[in-house]
Order: sequence, then structure tokens, then C-alpha cells
Amino acid sequence: MSLYNKYRPKVFTDVQGQEHVVATLEKAAVSGKLAHAYLFAGSRGIGKTTIARLLAKELMTRGIEDEELKKTIQKGVDEGNIVDLLEIDAASNRGIDDVRELIEKVQYSPIVASAKVYIVDEVHMLTKEAFNALLKTLEEPPEFVFFILATTELNKIPTTIQSRCQCFPFRHIREEDIIRRLQYIADQEHITIDREALRAIATASEGGMRDAISLLDQLQSLESVGIEDVKKRTGGTGMEYSVNALEAITANDKDAVLKSIAKVEDAGIPLDVFLRHLLKSTRTNLHDSIAANHSTEHSLKMLDVFLKAIRDMRTSPVPGLVVEAALLSLCTNDGTVAAPAIKKAAPKEEPKPEPVLKKPEPVKEKPVAEEVETPEPVSSPSIINAPEVSIETIRESWTSVVNEATPSSVKMSLKNGRVTNYENNTITICFSSSFHRDKVRGVDASRSVEAIFEKIFKQKLGIHCKLDDDNKAPVEAAKPQEDIVNLADAAAEIF
Repeated sequence: MSLYNKYRPKVFTDVQGQEHVVATLEKAAVSGKLAHAYLFAGSRGIGKTTIARLLAKELMTRGIEDEELKKTIQKGVDEGNIVDLLEIDAASNRGIDDVRELIEKVQYSPIVASAKVYIVDEVHMLTKEAFNALLKTLEEPPEFVFFILATTELNKIPTTIQSRCQCFPFRHIREEDIIRRLQYIADQEHITIDREALRAIATASEGGMRDAISLLDQLQSLESVGIEDVKKRTGGTGMEYSVNALEAITANDKDAVLKSIAKVEDAGIPLDVFLRHLLKSTRTNLHDSIAANHSTEHSLKMLDVFLKAIRDMRTSPVPGLVVEAALLSLCTNDGTVAAPAIKKAAPKEEPKPEPVLKKPEPVKEKPVAEEVETPEPVSSPSIINAPEVSIETIRESWTSVVNEATPSSVKMSLKNGRVTNYENNTITICFSSSFHRDKVRGVDASRSVEAIFEKIFKQKLGIHCKLDDDNKAPVEAAKPQEDIVNLADAAAEIF
């Protein structure tokens, strides 16, 4: 027996992640206010059929005082061999004739249990005529008949059917709930598995408990299960590839974009999963931009492109071309947006004051010999490039720091930061999201940024990275600096 069937919840308290549905049904069962028709809607593998069977147990054992008979009915429901419970797959029984046959059998009283329960899975597959034939029975069924309809596509269910049912939306199960259940099953089955591997399974299942347990079932034959074993069977989560792709788009590097897509295909990661990761990251950036009062135009454009690509992939003979075209179009757009930001590197042209210093020197000292020495005074340019360290001069040099930062991922994160304070030779940089903060405060990244500051100010300065929410006062103090706000807006548009 598969692990999913072996550990399918037998009572409501075993259900994970659908507490809002379970609580309502339990209270209705206790108070005797159960309806004759229910509609469960949600994605695959999140507990719709399982809860339908648990509800069927409640309905079929109501009013039965014989404990042995109760146990027999409950066991029959679990094993699917009791005549008063009919589970119908609407995908293979979708016609009007199938529904008419069902309606004829509805009139017969239950044989063993106190009620007859019809569980119709994937009910959205029924034809329009079949739905119409079912309407009257759903509205006024015999007193002993109950319908539980389940669907993964609620939008395809006619409103006339929905209005005759109590509708329950099922949620994706949280990763922590999936991990907890997987750990319980692993302990019971004596499966040695790392916590990181459990999290990788939960992430790959995308909120579906059935898919998670099925993947654990595949891995249980191994002596010990690590995260690499999970990646070999799932192709990884794809998150690392989405980060690389976004960095390539931000850098306007078309070649890197194509290479990132090729790596995704080589790793066996479904392209629609890859696009969903891009959507998730872009959505996070959109929320960060809104919270920081930055421009959201480019994030919205990216969301539109990714959503269209997901739709187009379903009908394309070559899905990879759809993804390449979508990402390259963003790369082109990023190029036009990023161009002004590159031009902002103009502060490096500050050597304009140099002619002012060079011209007076030969005028005051006519000897030609000293004209040869004029290229050597690096001291005068160094004085210009190493002003007194203050919050104002640091902010003025911020654009140069961002443009000199490497690699592109650090540069991208710096564009989302703002200098808010300078004290005790330490520069405080605030970020609108923890992702960008953590990227910059890494050991290698922070050292490279400090080296740029040292190059500009000719002295060692440290940096301290924090979130805007950590201390709102410094962030408010930074708002009057329009150049810094404009820089952050440009960074938000690019990402």
C-alpha cells in the first residue's frame, strides 16, 4: 500500500492545513445542521476527497447507536467497498446519460448506513446538459441522499450549481504543515531523512500533501535521504535559476538570459515552475516597491510578461521559445530603462576641476621644467576625490559606489539601498527588503563595498546593513535627499 493511502487521515483531527473547513463541518455535524450538497474547490492533492470521505462517515453513521455497525460503516468508507457510498469520476462519467442513471439510483434507500452519499470528483468535467439534469436533484434530493462535489476549477462550475451547494474553498497547505506530516510518516516508517530534504520535498509539492507524501514514498528505499537525493528526482526547486535570470535581465545581459533558460531545461525543471518562481520574486519586489513608495511600473510590466508566457506555453509546440522571447523582451526593456542609470555614473567626470588646478600652476611658475612635473601631483586630485567624510559627501558619492560594485547581483541590491547615517566610521545603509540587505551584508559583498568607500575617501570605513523598519527615524531623515530617492526609484524600475 502506498504511503499516501496508508496515512490518509481517518478522523478530522488528522487533517493538516484545512482547519477552516474542518472546524465548520465538525460544528455542523454536532449541531445536526449538515446540508444536502457541498462543493469543495481547490488544487490537487490538498485534501478535498479525504475530507469528503470523513464527512461521508459523519452522514452515514448519524442516528446509529450500534457501535459495531458504526465501525463497519467507517471501515467500509475507508476501504471504499460500502454500497451506500458512491465515488464517481466525472471525467469518465460526464454525459447526460450517466447523470440520468445516477438520478434514477438516488431514489433507492440506503442498504447499510443511515444515508447515501455521492462523491463526484472533478465535477467541472460534466457537460452542460449533465449539469442541467443534476440541478433539480441537487436542490431537492431525497432526505437520505447527500452530494459532495469536488473540483480543481471552480470557475467552470455553473453558478446555478454553486448556488445549490455549500461551497468550501481549500487552501494550499503550508510548508511547515507538510514538513510536520512528512516527519511523522518518516518516524513511523523508520526513514532516515534530513530536515533540509523534507523542506525541499515540501517546496517541490507546491502546497499539495499528496504529492509530498508520494515523493517521500519514492525515496524511502534509500538508506538515508539527503537534499541532493530530492533534487535528483525533482530537478531542484528552480529558485536559484530564477535569481540568475532576474540578475541577467537587470544587467541587460541577453546571453546570460539564454544560458539561464538552457540550464533550467538541462536540469529537468518544468518551465512553468520556473516562470512561477519568477512571478513570485517579481511580486515580492512589487510589494517592496509599494512599501518604499517607489515606482512600480516596471515590476507590473514584468508580471504581465510572465503571466502571458505561462498562458502561451500551454498551446506552444516549443515552450522554451515562449520563455526565451518573454525574458529577452524584458531584457530589451530593461536596457532602455537602465540607460539613464548608467549615465548617472557622470560623477566620475568630476576631474573637470583638474584643468582649473593645472592652469594656474603653469601661469604662476613659467619654467618649462615644472610643466613636466604637473602630471605627477596626484595629491591635488586625491584631495578632490577624498573629501571630508560626512553624511552629505557619502550620499553624493553613493551613485559612484553603486556603479563600481560587483558582481551585478550586489549592484542590484545596492540600488535598493539608501544611506541613512554615518557615525564612528560606520556607514548605515537601509534596505526595503531583507533579500537585498542580506545580499550586501555578506562577507565578500560588504568587503567589496567598503573597499570602494576606502578608494573614494582614502580611509577605512565600515558599513552596517539594516531594514527600513528597524529604525524609521533615519529613513525619514534621508527622504529630503531627492537624488537618493530618485536612485531608489530607478532601481525599483529596473528590477
